[in-house]
Amino acid sequence: MMKIELNEKPQKATIIEGFPGFGFVSTIAVEYLVDHLKLKQIGRIWSPALAPMAIVHGKRVIQPIDILYNEKYNLVILEAIAGVSNIEWEIADAILFLYKKLNAKEIISIEGIGSPESEKEEPDAYFFSNDEARGKMLQSSGAFPLKDGIVLGVSGALLDKLDKEIKASFIFAEAQGKLPDNRAAAKIIQVLDKYLGLDIDSAPLLKRAAEIEDQIKGLLEQAKQATDIQKQKSETTQYIG
Repeated sequence: MMKIELNEKPQKATIIEGFPGFGFVSTIAVEYLVDHLKLKQIGRIWSPALAPMAIVHGKRVIQPIDILYNEKYNLVILEAIAGVSNIEWEIADAILFLYKKLNAKEIISIEGIGSPESEKEEPDAYFFSNDEARGKMLQSSGAFPLKDGIVLGVSGALLDKLDKEIKASFIFAEAQGKLPDNRAAAKIIQVLDKYLGLDIDSAPLLKRAAEIEDQIKGLLEQAKQATDIQKQKSETTQYIG
């Protein structure tokens, strides 16, 4: 059963979600936001289907899905270190529940998509929004309307579950599928920065590519090791009764 635990309930916030996906674009973008915005943990999303792990990073304990908050911009950011394969529908339901609980202003879903051109100097960003005014703002922020495409994962589940009462926008950046694709993540940050007025420079994301790649790979490797250890324990444990 999926649970949402909240210590605070900021109202009219904008929710940004980005779960591990193609090129780990959303993961990198979210971690960049975590590094550059003053955030505090206000809750978590928990499920027994998630890998039972926590990662110690500096003075922080990062849980599988943390709910973080920035008061200045009234932003709620979902930070996910664990894969959510096979529970995408439940995650989407949890996000929509959070949206209603906080009387949120908008959900912004970020994701990487495959690029048809492997040698592009700079990836393009695309958007889909169920609100015309927000769509125009995203287009002026440097993203192109997504006219045709298949959206998978949590973003796809959210799209399927939207109704007219929920304001949601989706930002996609072209990625090569390399792990991780920091150029695509930088493009996401550029669009978010203009769209939300965050005053975040995306240039350091490109300059710190190697460092960020090592950080993300380290987190993913730790997550994989924890999952493998848990699986081994389940397979070798015998019960006598």
